[in-house]
Amino acid sequence: MSRVAYFGPRGTFTEEAVLTQPDLAGEEMLPLATVPQVMAAVERGDAHHGVVPIENMIEGSVSVTLDTLAFESDLLIQREIDLPIVLHLCARPETRLSDVRTVLSHPHAHAQCRVWMSRKLPDAELVAANSTADAARQVARSKRTDRAAIGTAFAARLYGLELLASEIEDHPENQTRFVLLGRGVPAPTGHDKTSIVCFQRVDKPGSLLSILQEFAARGINLTKLESRPTKQGLGEYCFFIDAAGHIADEVVADCLRALAARQAEVKFLGSYPVAGEEEAHARRTAVSKAERAAARWMQELREQIRPEQAPS
Repeated sequence: MSRVAYFGPRGTFTEEAVLTQPDLAGEEMLPLATVPQVMAAVERGDAHHGVVPIENMIEGSVSVTLDTLAFESDLLIQREIDLPIVLHLCARPETRLSDVRTVLSHPHAHAQCRVWMSRKLPDAELVAANSTADAARQVARSKRTDRAAIGTAFAARLYGLELLASEIEDHPENQTRFVLLGRGVPAPTGHDKTSIVCFQRVDKPGSLLSILQEFAARGINLTKLESRPTKQGLGEYCFFIDAAGHIADEVVADCLRALAARQAEVKFLGSYPVAGEEEAHARRTAVSKAERAAARWMQELREQIRPEQAPS
């Protein structure tokens, strides 16, 4: 049986994301306390794959995931998993909302419930936990009746907590994106994404523009552009880029060759399927249909070429 490591403990959104994937749900599960520990377990061979959060729709990128991928790991992204985020206020049985003086959760979860908290528990102390599941576990183990956790219904059931309030997130359409990490590059599907990190060789006016022009010149759409400190010096930044397409596509490969040769040092993070199989199938179908139509159009044009006539 394969083993998948994930950002734990049990009851995290990351575990829920793993369980949405039929091929992963049957694997042996290995919860670990931090994102770097998950990646290290895969690199050592203690797990075949790892699943970690990489981006939230409201709070943005998960910095520790980006930095570990860029500076500490050679693992590649195998796929992305999008999960709707629903948050609840959980507490020990018989706790009332009016009893709550301290609320534990991951800082991202606190931020995603800011409006609700300001209305319902404006004086509560917010305490950071390593994860929403860790917050639920701490509340369950505590004898205090004035503590609550912001987390999942899954974690509440797991740790014997009750829901004091449901769906308290400020943005009901909130989602978090997770990535499956491993070795090798998945085969292209026709609806893929390529992720890289670009390190400028020289910081000068127009250097970022020069990088972006390599994509624009080839008609490659960028779905993400984010700067992060290089950790080499104050004011020095690298750029995380997500681009449509797969490294197996010649236009994408040519772009990365040009970047590496002329513009920047490039770290490849993976080419992998875009999340959402139904959407991916629909887009692949549309692309194939458009390509067939374009091929017929070009063939019709070529059929109009007159044969070369011998000079009279």
